[in-house]
Amino acid sequence: MSDPSGHNPLQNGSRPAIKSPRAALEPESAPPPPPASRHARNQWVVIGNLIITILLVGLVGGMGAFLYARQAFVAKGPLQQDRAVFIERGSTAEAIAQTLERNGVINSALLFSAAVQLYGVRGDLKWGEYMFPRGASTAEALSIVLDGKPIEYRITIPEGLTSEQIVGRLRDNDVLTGDIARIPREGSLLPDTYRFTRGTTRQQMIDQMTQFQARLLQQIWTRRRPDLPLRTPEELVTLASIVEKETGKAEERPRVAGVFVNRLTLPRPMRLQSDPTIIYGIVGGRGALGRPILQSDIQRLTPYNTYQI
Repeated sequence: MSDPSGHNPLQNGSRPAIKSPRAALEPESAPPPPPASRHARNQWVVIGNLIITILLVGLVGGMGAFLYARQAFVAKGPLQQDRAVFIERGSTAEAIAQTLERNGVINSALLFSAAVQLYGVRGDLKWGEYMFPRGASTAEALSIVLDGKPIEYRITIPEGLTSEQIVGRLRDNDVLTGDIARIPREGSLLPDTYRFTRGTTRQQMIDQMTQFQARLLQQIWTRRRPDLPLRTPEELVTLASIVEKETGKAEERPRVAGVFVNRLTLPRPMRLQSDPTIIYGIVGGRGALGRPILQSDIQRLTPYNTYQI
């Protein structure tokens, strides 16, 4: 059919392009979105700049806080003089920090706890009594608690003391704690100078003295003369105790011991007849008699009087 106007639509290249069957079946592409307005582009620029600004401020602030904390960690502390502080057994890192702050060793318990967490040493902190030097920094305080070298005390047990007197000395020491279950038997405690730390119990000291004495006695008993008239290590300790009480001069003890050994090894053994055994039978292990020995004391029958047994 022809156009009434006489114009042929197939002329002048106006004829529509003929598509292949495959192209005809493919969906046409959506038209591209309209270009964003200048106002929308400006909004995204503002938001991006704001985010960058926040990140920069946070980074600068974080670096500033880190540098401040680092400076505070190594700065001189508040202590005006050396101070001993006791950290209880089982204390957490936070409890230790509070103890140090409360005693004026550090300025900030929070800084101490943060350093413990940062260095990963929570399980390495040690209890005990420590001496913190004047002006110690938080870093130095942490190092002291990590090193675990507490203050050491000493107690000297001289030769010649009875078990009851030794127990009395331990009870008089106000650094030791707890009580002693029972008075140890005579001769079972080794006289010596002992070191201990705050928190040590009196019973622990007794146990240590007993252990050391048993070890030493076994060594001496192994090396004893085979002809000694002694049947057990306990008899050896008893004889040594009597010799110590007979004379306070170390150079005289071999001679006194020889006299007693001779009395026990004569063809017919005789009693030791030692005055200290009379006194011990009267006052026990509490100390001196406080008066001269009487004839009635010599005649008194006790489990210790070697004039009678």
